[in-house]
Amino acid sequence: MSASELTALLLFCTAMSFSPGPNTTLSTALAANLGLRRALRFCLAVPAGWTLLMLATGLGLGALITGVPALRWGVTLLGVVYMLWLAWKLAGAGQLSQVDASRLNVGFWQGVGLQFLNIKAWMLALTLTAGWVVNAAGQPADNPGQRLAIICGVMVGFAFSSNFLYALVGSLLRQWLAQGRRLLWFNRVLALVLVVTALWMLMVGAQQGGRP
Repeated sequence: MSASELTALLLFCTAMSFSPGPNTTLSTALAANLGLRRALRFCLAVPAGWTLLMLATGLGLGALITGVPALRWGVTLLGVVYMLWLAWKLAGAGQLSQVDASRLNVGFWQGVGLQFLNIKAWMLALTLTAGWVVNAAGQPADNPGQRLAIICGVMVGFAFSSNFLYALVGSLLRQWLAQGRRLLWFNRVLALVLVVTALWMLMVGAQQGGRP
């Protein structure tokens, strides 16, 4: 991979990783409600899930899922339902004493699985594959295995650092949120972000070819 390709990859991953989304929203919520240590499991799960997702895409699974309407809509609807469920659980937590693992049960494996339920993640993985692993003719570029390894390494770093940064912000707000009804409204705002994200995913799924 040339220096110009690597620079473009770093810029692309920066924009995609640090912009608000379901992962960063959940990282913030988990840290604000349960503390940074509890949120760390989810922060580690995101890069792990992304690595598996990229490997699956490199093997052709991503093209299959996004290319078959029934599969694409199945993934989209599962992701939407899961995010709406998380939003409902999050919106009901009004005090730190009310928050426990049973209410915000988003651990390591749930975080890994969430990456596979996000149709945006599949599309992003396909974009990375098309832009840096294969050439303009759709054939594997030079050293495709090395390129895929570089992409996975970059995404692991960016996925963890971005989610950890959002979690750190959430943990710093924890004491302030403990006063009055601040946490309730904070959780409701984050829940609304998840709802908007779920609706956006549904809209993207519709624009990618309509219902099966």
